[in-house]
Amino acid sequence: MAISPQLPEHNRELIRSRALGFEILSDRGNEVATKFGLTFALPAYLRAVYRSFPLDLTKYNGDASWTLPMPARFVIDRRGVIRSAESDPDYTTRPEPEDTLAALRALRD
Repeated sequence: MAISPQLPEHNRELIRSRALGFEILSDRGNEVATKFGLTFALPAYLRAVYRSFPLDLTKYNGDASWTLPMPARFVIDRRGVIRSAESDPDYTTRPEPEDTLAALRALRD
């Protein structure tokens, strides 16, 4: 699953339009991400960039906080134990999909 600050209707549309095979949960207002210390406020120069996108961040997220979650990955086993975690305050750095798959494969061992 993925977690996004987007409103549920926008997450559903993303799942539909991209034919995703997983759920996207809504973390409205980045409440949970903030509790884990995984949010950042967009600086003014990035707000200007985002305003040029066809995606209206305040509309999609349902608030005008201009905060986003840091890219992060958590692999949690069936007992609720975090087996792998990765996040980076540099929003341009994303967890590698192959690393995620390797962490999931390790759960089978």
